[in-house]
Order: sequence, then structure tokens, then C-alpha cells
Amino acid sequence: MDIQPLVRDLKIKNESKIVMLIADGLGGLPVAPGGPTELEAAKTPNLDALAKQGVQGSMYPIAPGITPGSGPGHLSLFGYDPVKHLIGRGALEATGVGFKLGPKDMAVRCNFCTLDAQGNISDRRAGRIPTEQSAPLAVELRQAKVHGVEVFVEPVKEHRFVVIFRGEGLGGNVADTDPQQTGVPPLAPVARDDASKRTAEAAARFIAEAKKLLADQPKANGLTMRGFSAAPSIDGYEEVYGLRAAAIAVYPMYKGLAQLVGMEVIGAPGTLEEEIDVLERAWADHDFFFVHFKYTDSRGEDGNFEEKVKMIEQFDAIVPRVMALKPTVLIVTGDHSTPARLASHSWHPVPALLVADTCRPDGLTAFGEHHALRGGLGHFPGVYLMPLALAHAERLAKFGA
Repeated sequence: MDIQPLVRDLKIKNESKIVMLIADGLGGLPVAPGGPTELEAAKTPNLDALAKQGVQGSMYPIAPGITPGSGPGHLSLFGYDPVKHLIGRGALEATGVGFKLGPKDMAVRCNFCTLDAQGNISDRRAGRIPTEQSAPLAVELRQAKVHGVEVFVEPVKEHRFVVIFRGEGLGGNVADTDPQQTGVPPLAPVARDDASKRTAEAAARFIAEAKKLLADQPKANGLTMRGFSAAPSIDGYEEVYGLRAAAIAVYPMYKGLAQLVGMEVIGAPGTLEEEIDVLERAWADHDFFFVHFKYTDSRGEDGNFEEKVKMIEQFDAIVPRVMALKPTVLIVTGDHSTPARLASHSWHPVPALLVADTCRPDGLTAFGEHHALRGGLGHFPGVYLMPLALAHAERLAKFGA
């Protein structure tokens, strides 16, 4: 069900404040049968205290059995049907670094990777090369020329950069070149329809030029491409929910997605503590705050259970500062699960916690996957999280007579 038309009609403005605190890739799995997940292994006294006040549930960002990417996962959190509103990774990254996409632009998110002597990928993220090393390489790739197409290359963060092709007849239905595994070469950019053939050809030419420019690099000597996409057209938070919404994030992609749904990106934080500094300073200026923490996801993708536990404990440590602001509604969850055991995103539901004076506490005493399975919110699609937040903030009128 597309809930947004109903919410548009029922929305009410008041002075309430909603905070959506997102630990990217929060959900996990036990390393051994019967053991704890990363969230359950972490010492989270602040989240556990909130669990006693609030209500939990298991959230499916897309649908049972479907593994979400970060873009669709966040769209679901924001109340947009991620199947209906397809926003590619390229458009998210380009917008996030401040590149204004035009009507003839096709953006693609790229990763630097490490290729061995046989041309196979030995590291999909080039050892998570730091930004101060990767950014000059991205700038150097601006030398790559593609006949008949204008090319822009923008650094993003760590191993990520974005390429924008500008020209006539550029469709976005091109297959990713990341094979999602090591020991094999990058895939070719293949057009899935006739309208996208010119884009695929431009991408193939750019890759060939880039490999020459990167040939002497010890780590970042190759690249992969994901998420070919143009600028989307989507209604924003003010129009849909009547909210003055703000986004606080470190990574450009999440800033880009927030901007595309009408949030104002505020501050320039580099750490989670600095994100909460921004939240405190901007508290009077907005009704809704999206606060994003990345490193639970990246440690999960690295397959590092212990480090993901530490990131969750860092996340827990800032909760008292958020609660000191006295939000009307606080939501704590993730955009998807990234179990360290799998070292990738997964289809497992994500524990979600809602805290408000208007909620019915479900009697649970800790925040974690096993508790969430028994929580009062039950098992629910992520698109219903925003309506729940609005209802608990008393921002929705009664439906019908």
C-alpha cells in the first residue's frame, strides 16, 4: 500500500520534534548457533533503558526475503515505496557531493578497486583507501575523454567517487560492473535496453581510459561502476508530511538522498559526536531530524564482528545527548541488516525501537533482534515507520467520520 496519499490528507502541524537515529546496517546474526548478534553482544545500557520505555518490532525495509541496498533501505525509512521510487546510487552520490544533475546527465557511483596481475579483483574497495589519497586520483581521472560525451568526475569519500556523463540519448538501464566478489575481473557495462546502449559505450570507454591512468597505483589500479541513474522527480517532506526536515550525515550518499526527498542538509560533521553537536545547535529550527551513523555497516561489510560491536557501543554512547533534547518521538533502527558473518547486506529484518510518551511499552528490557521479534510493533514494512512517528507525535488527524 502506498501510504503517502493518505498521510498527505491527514497531516497536522504542531510543535513536536521527531528524531530518526539510524545505525546503518544495524541488524546482524550470531557467529555461532545460539550466540548473540552484534547488537546483542554490545554493551548498550542507554538503548536498553529506552527499550523499557518504548516499543520494538522487526522491520522489513523492502519485503521479506529481499536484500535492500542503502538507497532503497533509506527511502523505505523515509516513507517512500522503494519499489515505486527507484533512485539510483549514482544520482545519490552526485547530489550528495553537491553536483547539480541536469536533464542530459547520467550519474554512476564508482569504487576504486585493486586488480591483480591477471586483471582479477583482489580488493573490491582498494583497501578502503583514505580520502586524502583517493580524491587526487579521482581528480586525475578527469583527464579521461569519451568521444561525443562530456565527462565529470567528483571525489566522494574513501574508495568512492562519482562519474557523470552528459550528452544526448543516455539511458540509465546499464548493468553494474561490480561482480560483488574477488578473484574475478570486473564485469563489462552492458546495456539492458536499446535506449541505454550509448551510456554503456561511454562507460566502457571511460573504464579503458581510467585503467591507463591508474596503471601504476599500488592499490587503486581499477574501478567498478554501480547505479547508473538520472536525477529523479520526487515530492519532499514538507509537501508529504508537513515537516521541516533536516539531515545530519557524514557520507555524501546519505546527504544526497536526504536532499532528494526535500530535507535540508545541515552542518559538516566528521564524527558521530560532531553530528550530535549539529543536532543540538539546530534543534529549534526543524521538526524532524535524520541522523545517520555509517560505521556499523562498514564493519559488518568487512566481516569484523568485534569492530561492529564497538561501533554499536559508540552509537549507544550518544543516546543521552539526544534524549536530553526531549524529542517527542525517537526512532532507533537501521536501513538494513549487515551481518559480519555474511560480510554483506542481508534480507534479515532490522530491529526497530520507537520511544514516545504516547506509545504502549511492550515490557521488553533490552534492544536487540530477539527482543524485537517479540515486540509490540510486530513485523512490519519500513514504509510504515514514518506514519507511526507522525501518529505518536500527534501529527495525523482521524481518518473518516
